[in-house]
Amino acid sequence: MKELLIGWSEADITPQTDKKIALYGQYYARTATGIHSPLKCVAAAFDSGEEQFITASLDLVNFQQDLHRKIRALAASMEPEICPEKIFLNAIHTHTGPSATSTGLSDVWRERDKEVLSPEEYIEYLVPIAAQTLADAWHNRRKGGILRAFGNARIGHCRRAVYNNGKAEMYGDTTRSDFIGMEAGEDSGVEMLFTLDEKGKKTGMFLNVACPAQVMEATCRISSDFAGRTRELLKEEFGPSFRTIYQISPAGCQSPRDLVRHYATEPDFWHEDGVEVLAGRLLEAVRKADFSTPEYSPELKHTSLHVTLPRRRATYPEYVKAKEELARLVAVMPEAEAFREFCKETHAKEALSGPGPYDSKLHHFVLIKNQQALIRRYEEQDKDPFLGFDMNVVRLGDIAIATNPFELYLYYGQIIKARSKALQTFLVQLAAGGDHPCGYLPSPDGERFGGYGGLIINGQVGSEGGYQLADITVKEINRLFEDGKEEKA
Repeated sequence: MKELLIGWSEADITPQTDKKIALYGQYYARTATGIHSPLKCVAAAFDSGEEQFITASLDLVNFQQDLHRKIRALAASMEPEICPEKIFLNAIHTHTGPSATSTGLSDVWRERDKEVLSPEEYIEYLVPIAAQTLADAWHNRRKGGILRAFGNARIGHCRRAVYNNGKAEMYGDTTRSDFIGMEAGEDSGVEMLFTLDEKGKKTGMFLNVACPAQVMEATCRISSDFAGRTRELLKEEFGPSFRTIYQISPAGCQSPRDLVRHYATEPDFWHEDGVEVLAGRLLEAVRKADFSTPEYSPELKHTSLHVTLPRRRATYPEYVKAKEELARLVAVMPEAEAFREFCKETHAKEALSGPGPYDSKLHHFVLIKNQQALIRRYEEQDKDPFLGFDMNVVRLGDIAIATNPFELYLYYGQIIKARSKALQTFLVQLAAGGDHPCGYLPSPDGERFGGYGGLIINGQVGSEGGYQLADITVKEINRLFEDGKEEKA
């Protein structure tokens, strides 16, 4: 088996502009007031001579397939040995960065004027930097090896509270007398893959955690959140050239906040102090991790495929009900007035600087937008009944890496990891984008209980497609491990 070549690269993708920067991720406009921590693109390239894969993390909330393909193509033009289909990027899901999504946005949701950096302008800035970072990682390849590790850290928690009326609310009040439990569990496992140089020195790592990097999601400073802070702590631990790619394992129902303990025993994880706490927990998990034996000639296999899943459909009764409810809501308060009230209420909560969220998903304005979105889904769903996206599945030694573009509920991650033949399975959500803004992919319970994150208008695919996604992912992972070895116990 041929020796493995590994290269790393890192670049700053914080916008360099005199324009205002609108921070993307909430239901209302936030303009950056400064920088808490820079945004980065971190890339790694692996090459066995017969196979390759190149990956990078972007400190963004998300991105779409068209951007992903632009970056792929440009990187391959810079380094002709790169196969563009063997590139995949993922977002860390920070809510304190600019938008890199030029489609699917409505002006009513976000401030747009000539003084604000547009998504199109940021994309023009981002693409060449990200492509060059990928090309640099390829150019920096040197002989090396890998080292698997596993640890634990208290990072993500279910954020959907369920009540005895059969409904769920994201960040719902768990002190209510009708609260009957959290919708799902959590995953404290931290998957780690270190890269080594020829002498065994650690040069970088994949850090795979079931939680998005969004402690500071409702603040007004540009930030790479606890993912970025963890990267810096790991540089202090292993040296300034050490690189870290942060990957989000399926965590569409997860956040950094423990709603059961009401922030009584730790920071509220809505502010800067929470960034330091979580980064410290991840550093400690790395220090205490259980390590495997280093491999310098691991088996490398990589498959890339285009997957199509059925879009979640609105029924005719739901359509009729939505039209009736929209008429009722608008009669009570027209959309424009509701939007003004929504912004007023949101910014008043924001000024208190307490725990978020500041934008209520039950506000009159949001209810109007929900009904409009359901109506639009019903009227357009027959024209475009499927969602397509590029999936990458990699075997590297005993580990598997598999991507998807969703905010995928923990439920599906558990299915895939349990059925995978790999000794460790790195699932990467918010990767590569789709031909529609993908949004959440809820569990069956998420669909049944509703609420933000479980509604049809919060994502393109439902639980039917979720089971299909799990089956496809498991099939592709296990196919790469069909080499005569016994399945893991």
